[in-house]
Amino acid sequence: MQALLEWPTMNVRMEKNLIRIILVEDHEMVRASLKQLFKDIRHIEVVADCSNGLDAIELASELKPHVVLVDVNMTPIDGFETSRRLLNSEPAVRVIGLSMNTHPHYAQRMLDNGARGYVTKSSPFAEILRAIEEVHEGIIYICEEVRKKM
Repeated sequence: MQALLEWPTMNVRMEKNLIRIILVEDHEMVRASLKQLFKDIRHIEVVADCSNGLDAIELASELKPHVVLVDVNMTPIDGFETSRRLLNSEPAVRVIGLSMNTHPHYAQRMLDNGARGYVTKSSPFAEILRAIEEVHEGIIYICEEVRKKM
């Protein structure tokens, strides 16, 4: 009988603990892959994905996400400028930089522009997930690959 009572809630996201995110990545395949990976994570909802920072700023204003995962190297504005502008318009949003670059300077520059985290595209998905959770909780998160070089 207990299983019957629990069944209806198994596929329902818990609104109270739900982390709403926007993915900002100029490579469509990377963006689609991340979106697919997040699909089965019950406490994370990808509310939007876009290919550039200007769209991200507009979407964040409309959708009020908790976290925005921002590619560092993109056009017409890069992740550094996207972070700065995004946080000027939506200061409650938490930004995490996403890059192929493992040099600590990139992570520090993202933090200097208001980001609360930095992960690399080679970070395991579990670490990207942990970064989102910790940044959402107010903790600054730098991936292990970059932390080792600091």
